[in-house]
Amino acid sequence: MLFCCIFFQGSLPSVACTDNLSCPELKHTEPVQSGAHILELQDLLQKAGFYSGKIDGSYGPRTEEGVRHFQEQQGLDANGVVGHNTWDALALLYEQVIATKKEKEGPKGVVTIKVDLNTHQLHILDDGQVFKTYPIAIGKSKTPSPVGEYKIIHKALNWGTGFGTRWMGLNVPWGIYGIHGTNKPGSIGQAASHGCFRMFNRDVEEIYPWIPMGTRVIVTGYTPDFRGFKRPLKVKSTGQDVAILQYRLQELGFQMDYADGRYGNATELAVKLFEAYHMMQVDGEADMEMLGRLNRYFPE
Repeated sequence: MLFCCIFFQGSLPSVACTDNLSCPELKHTEPVQSGAHILELQDLLQKAGFYSGKIDGSYGPRTEEGVRHFQEQQGLDANGVVGHNTWDALALLYEQVIATKKEKEGPKGVVTIKVDLNTHQLHILDDGQVFKTYPIAIGKSKTPSPVGEYKIIHKALNWGTGFGTRWMGLNVPWGIYGIHGTNKPGSIGQAASHGCFRMFNRDVEEIYPWIPMGTRVIVTGYTPDFRGFKRPLKVKSTGQDVAILQYRLQELGFQMDYADGRYGNATELAVKLFEAYHMMQVDGEADMEMLGRLNRYFPE
């Protein structure tokens, strides 16, 4: 049986078919495996957005995690072991990376995605500075896009009907949302989706290899008024209302964590600080009295 291995040639690995002995099985072991094959593996996975650790030639837990993400996306057994089938899939991945390499070089520093719902734009930030901007479609009024701060937790090619050629899923706690391509390019620039962020296929294909797993995604824009919130919030609450609470507390200097829509210990502490500052009962719960007091800082 023949399958593909990866060998360095300049700054990108090249692919050559060889016999089984030339491509060893790679996996996380004790002691940790190391060598040129793992350097090549890490380099390729990083360029494709599946690995964000150091390229050090050691097959540690982060490399194993990157392999698992790649295997899952390819429909392989996500066991973190690079065997025959994974080497073959990596050869195809290499061809995709080479094709992307011919396009404009991507960001060099830490990548962040910022989505502005008011302008229908997605910005790629490189070390905090705007690197490139793309038009997008956002959620309709009945199915709004989530405001908050999230992370990329899933990547896939041709993920499903209607999602275009690339999918990057977010860790929004109350639904499935992502950045993806579209088979309806006329919707770009409009409020037309079920909450996801649609891009032209050519645009999402360009940014896809720049975005490693765990990339921060900041979504800003319209913020619902607290007068429309109908429930008290507390630890373990999730939802858009929690994210807006977190944003408001951030603006006032109380919330120090992400506005990720999850009411955890950091949000509870921020609410306690707000309550103490206003001489209210300090219980860490955002009841309607507390939300009403907070709302006074943000008049219509």
